[in-house]
Amino acid sequence: MTSVAFAPSARELVFGRYRPLRPLGSGGSGSVWLALDERSGLDVALKIIPREGKAAARAEREAHAARRLRHDRCVRSYDVGHDSSHVYIAYEYVPGRTFREALRTGDVSDEEAVELAAQVLDALAHAHRAGIVHRDVKPSNILLEDRDELAARLLDFGLAQFDGADTLTAVGDVPGTLAYIAPERLAGEDATPESDVWAVGVVLWEALSGRHPFWGVPLQEVAIAIGGGAPPLASERCDLPRRLLAAVDGALARDPARRPRASALAADLRRSLRAGPRPEPREPKPQPTVADGRPLPRLLRRLAPVALAMIAAGLGATLLPFWPSLLVAAIVAGAGIGAWLDPRIGLAVGLGALVFPLGNLAQGTAVVYGCLVLGLLLLGWRDARSGLLFVTGPLLAPLGLLALVPLLVQPTRGALRRGVQAALAVLAAALVAGLEGEDLPLAAGPASSLAIAPVDSEREVALTVWGELAIHPTVLVGALVMAAAAIALPWARRWQYGVAVTGGALVVCAAATGAGPVALLVAGLAWALAANLPRRTAR
Repeated sequence: MTSVAFAPSARELVFGRYRPLRPLGSGGSGSVWLALDERSGLDVALKIIPREGKAAARAEREAHAARRLRHDRCVRSYDVGHDSSHVYIAYEYVPGRTFREALRTGDVSDEEAVELAAQVLDALAHAHRAGIVHRDVKPSNILLEDRDELAARLLDFGLAQFDGADTLTAVGDVPGTLAYIAPERLAGEDATPESDVWAVGVVLWEALSGRHPFWGVPLQEVAIAIGGGAPPLASERCDLPRRLLAAVDGALARDPARRPRASALAADLRRSLRAGPRPEPREPKPQPTVADGRPLPRLLRRLAPVALAMIAAGLGATLLPFWPSLLVAAIVAGAGIGAWLDPRIGLAVGLGALVFPLGNLAQGTAVVYGCLVLGLLLLGWRDARSGLLFVTGPLLAPLGLLALVPLLVQPTRGALRRGVQAALAVLAAALVAGLEGEDLPLAAGPASSLAIAPVDSEREVALTVWGELAIHPTVLVGALVMAAAAIALPWARRWQYGVAVTGGALVVCAAATGAGPVALLVAGLAWALAANLPRRTAR
């Protein structure tokens, strides 16, 4: 596809004002680049769509919709233009991730999912009043803003229908994504505002139940399943408030005339969050916790990075003799205050507290560690709240509870980040134990003294550390095992016994590496609890 291959040069300005900086993503209709508007100094999201075939028609639709939509829940359009080969649409740049990405990591609570759906419905209500039907509402077209306040933006009006007419779609075509298309559209009827309401109902059913209502059948039978209607949400989540269950089921009514308007459904969803008592569940279920891969309550989510930053700063400042006690206290307090103001500040201070002590040992160690810090900052910058979860390793290792690391790093967004955090937890535990002369975790006996001289180069320092790890391969193997378990755990939840098998294997490994009976009992109970919590499907 031309849109994927096309890479604008940063040396050339688009329309004499937009300088492309880096790609943000690409798809079947085009690519999106972060660009600098050199007139205003603002970052913009520059969408680049080839002027060929259906892509050009989508670009016209999207540009048309962008000119007519003015709502806080729709990404604002600044400029539209084209040259001989491409159409360019300059949008407001909103850092964040898609709802689909959040669902894959299980990082959205029930209350948040309902509020986000209500915000999408606010955007759709505005679009419907302007005579626009979106026709492609789905989790990947919903952007969750990267800020403390919960906020969603509705994206991609490239398949939109205007004023009840569609002059660009061939007869027989059904634009959109099959899994979110309303049954009347599959039957050949035109899209209506109620078709968008159906799509939001599917998104919310999926977010609340942990699975898609029409998955589990062969692809060729999906349309038949959609025509038969979605099962009641209560069949999956009978513990939800009755009003919320009724609102979702109403949005998924097979007859579009029975579905509420977008604005009415948004109001009903918000009222359902304040609804009265919930119906009794068929089976008592423990309340989900962070071990379930779901976010902590908002206050705890705010406090967690503060605590992690203070622990990391305290460990880094006291691991080697360098900082006086008063400065140690100041560093720890500064890390906590910085994390409260912005988790990224806490991440930087927590990681940086060890740089100068290592530099006092040898300049090469400070350089090697500094490179590691830069890598961790780059990896964790967009998920700074979870960027220091690896400090749980040094805390758990003396208790023999490293088997819990894959559970504790689950709030981290993305499989790669989770794996890195889990592996670093083991390696950090080994570093702390080695410098304090304690027995290494997962290995028999303490580490030997690192023969690092002040004049050693960065290469010599790296080889010395690697050589010490090679002497104790169980530490490296343990780090890899923890990383693999942390990455696989969200997918293991899709299998009825996946969490139990994962936890059992880690407890057995802990026993084989010398964990005590109390530690094994605690780890086993924690994994048993995690296995019996309500499952959230990771896709």
